Amino acid sequence: MAARWVGLWPPCLLLPAPRPAPARPLDIELTSRNRTLRPMLFHLSDFADHLSALNVFRYLTFRAAGAVITALLVAFLLGPSLIAWLKRVQHEGQPIRADGPESHLLTKKGTPTMGGVLILLGVAVATLLWADLSNQFVWAALALTLGYGAIGFADDFLKVTKRNSKGLPGRLKILGQVSLALIVTLWVVSLEAEAQATALALPFFKDILIQMGWFYVPFAVFVMVGASNAVNLTDGLDGLAIVPVMIAAGVFMLIAYLVGNMIFANYLQIHFVPGTGELAVFCGALVGAALGFLWFNAPPAQVFMGDTGSLSMGGALGVLSVVTKHEMVLAIVGGLFVLETVSVIVQVTSYKLTGKRVFRMAPLHHHFEKKGWAEPTIVIRFWIIALILALVGLSTLKLR
Repeated sequence: MAARWVGLWPPCLLLPAPRPAPARPLDIELTSRNRTLRPMLFHLSDFADHLSALNVFRYLTFRAAGAVITALLVAFLLGPSLIAWLKRVQHEGQPIRADGPESHLLTKKGTPTMGGVLILLGVAVATLLWADLSNQFVWAALALTLGYGAIGFADDFLKVTKRNSKGLPGRLKILGQVSLALIVTLWVVSLEAEAQATALALPFFKDILIQMGWFYVPFAVFVMVGASNAVNLTDGLDGLAIVPVMIAAGVFMLIAYLVGNMIFANYLQIHFVPGTGELAVFCGALVGAALGFLWFNAPPAQVFMGDTGSLSMGGALGVLSVVTKHEMVLAIVGGLFVLETVSVIVQVTSYKLTGKRVFRMAPLHHHFEKKGWAEPTIVIRFWIIALILALVGLSTLKLR
């Protein structure tokens, strides 16, 4: 099939996606017998000759479920002691914005922040125990998540110690995020097949990849940094951000498994990316850790995730979308985060150009607070929106 140029600037070449060859049934699940570096719990399968039940440790689906449970247990076990320690060292808790909703000065004062540490511990422990440690996609996702968590931790630390809501200077924070995203993007591009490493797949279209060349690198960096800051903007009410993150991680757990499986990718006519199936374990760890954190973050919150959690969780979703070639689907699945971000952009632009505000307060959830909506009402309705958008995002896997 001849290639054709489309009218985009910079010019992009449209190429038909490579058709994967039919896979053998053994390709459905990962078997790592010949790998030198394997999941820590995978070694139990070595005793399958003596106890056949241990053979389940070879299966990706079982290990993804194991990651969910492990991360959940880590959060449950460490949560109470971590929260008690944060209260002791932070004294007055997270500084509350003076220009925020007045009710926050009464209801949220004294609540400790940096609870994202609990999420990161659950994700790291579960991933290291259950994921295939020879898979570099797993290390790339984990590196970006922990790196963004470190940036968020520094930001939270400065907020608590200096007793103001500013934290790290904005330029320094963005510089750190862009630098990490650039390193991880180049890493991921080097791991994928040349035909699709720098290509953009479009939802609802089965045979088209937009070849972006090196323009893909800044695009992928934008996706990671944008997703990170979008989750950060959404994290303003008890439980508001963590449930949409959990829903999106669950969606990408399925996407990663299907994209990394030659049989299912061929059947659904989505782009096959070898090795990405193992990210289902990482996504399982995200789901379990988020669910465990929600136990302590549900209204009224005992702890806030802070930038430690919001920056890292958004970054994790961003890198998952880049590796699985579902960047555009992330904009649908994470549509709630996009909506919150757009509300801030619209508010700032309108005020600078006209001196008038479109919303009573931005991000959007504060607008509804100002209108008199109860916090639980806002949170639950936003959860419903996130779930609907996730279902729309999943529909793109079949509607092609």
